[in-house]
Amino acid sequence: MVGIFGPVAQIGMVVRDIEAAMHHWSTVCGVGPWFFMPRYPLPSFRYKGTEQPGPDVAIALAYSGEVQVELIQQRCRTPSMYRDFLDAGLEGMQHWAFWAADYDAALSRALAAGHRIGQEGDATGRGRFAYLESDGPVASVVEIVELTPSRAAGFDRMKAAAAGWDGTDPVRLL
Repeated sequence: MVGIFGPVAQIGMVVRDIEAAMHHWSTVCGVGPWFFMPRYPLPSFRYKGTEQPGPDVAIALAYSGEVQVELIQQRCRTPSMYRDFLDAGLEGMQHWAFWAADYDAALSRALAAGHRIGQEGDATGRGRFAYLESDGPVASVVEIVELTPSRAAGFDRMKAAAAGWDGTDPVRLL
């Protein structure tokens, strides 16, 4: 059973030092190569329903088999779920993500199931995303990512690079 969203596609980690995290994951865990964006633009961003400038975040993506690992470092005090996580003294896994070919239908299913939008936006025209909150015995955040053709092609290239990765060139700038 894969739930209302489909299979888990990504594990999202919020970290305080993205360079150290990439180094750890590549050298200790053997996960890489990392595709690194030191400044990931979020031109359309809403936190708790309020439109605002997107936070200054660095993002790194790598694959371990079929699962994408995402590292996120927020480098500003802009309100966001990343900032909430760090301000609570946490670091590490912050969300699970699912790819949605039909983003609107996936979001509708999530809202009908009782999830609430914590933050959402459009990632530089690559497609929309929403981070969903829910109540329960274990706090959880689920991200729905719109799987546009350009995003899917980029993810496929990253997955192919990971499949044949020999440990060289562990960080690649995007």
